[in-house]
Amino acid sequence: MHPALWISKTGLDAKQRDIAVISNNLANASTVGYKKSRAVFEDLLYQNINQPGGRSSQNSELPNGLMIGAGSKVVSTQKIFSQGNHMTTDNALDLMVQGHGFFEVLMPDGTISYTRNGQFTTDSNGNIVTSGEGYQLQPTMTIPPEATELNVSQDGEVSVKIPGQAENAVIGNLVVTTFINPSGLEPIGQNLYKQTGASGDPVQGVPGLEGHGFIVQGALESSNVNVTEELVGLIESQRVYEMNSKVISAVDDMLNFAIQQL
Repeated sequence: MHPALWISKTGLDAKQRDIAVISNNLANASTVGYKKSRAVFEDLLYQNINQPGGRSSQNSELPNGLMIGAGSKVVSTQKIFSQGNHMTTDNALDLMVQGHGFFEVLMPDGTISYTRNGQFTTDSNGNIVTSGEGYQLQPTMTIPPEATELNVSQDGEVSVKIPGQAENAVIGNLVVTTFINPSGLEPIGQNLYKQTGASGDPVQGVPGLEGHGFIVQGALESSNVNVTEELVGLIESQRVYEMNSKVISAVDDMLNFAIQQL
């Protein structure tokens, strides 16, 4: 079997996965707090026919050698945690992390997950929860039913205006959690991430201090997907896929010709 058939087959597989990554980015171009992914490629093992530096004669050596590659593969997908655009909403429970870090939310199984999506609301008890699944924001904060106004400062202090009181009542303080390697977090859907061994341990901090992002109330962070960039990448991947398909067709024609000559 001609090796180019198998080499081109790996190229087709790799580009199929690349296109899947791009399509997921485009599908989430309007998802609040979404971070785009990119496929990481790697070349496969080489068939070493002549070793570079090997002897070509008694007094000379091979300057380059002869090695034939076996194709390529996608070895990982990497999340890009660049800042998304600022979207002003004027909703008191819309919060945005400007800079590094994540909000913490409590999962039904008691574990902690992390999110950049600051679309929060309240449940029937007045607890601040995520808008989608109703997971509680950590640390837990409850808005009194008589409160008429909610304020969140840049350093995470959450206070409410209660009729009859001269000063706002503080109901809690938000924390922002960072990781030494956020790309190592595991995306689990619902705009949430889980800690892994590759991400490192979570580091809680006061918003705006020691490298942690600060809080912006009444705003959301848009997806950091650049649609034009993704479309250019899609066109490139399509062309490479087509070229690998043409190589398979060309090799097939070569083999047919060789068989006919027998």
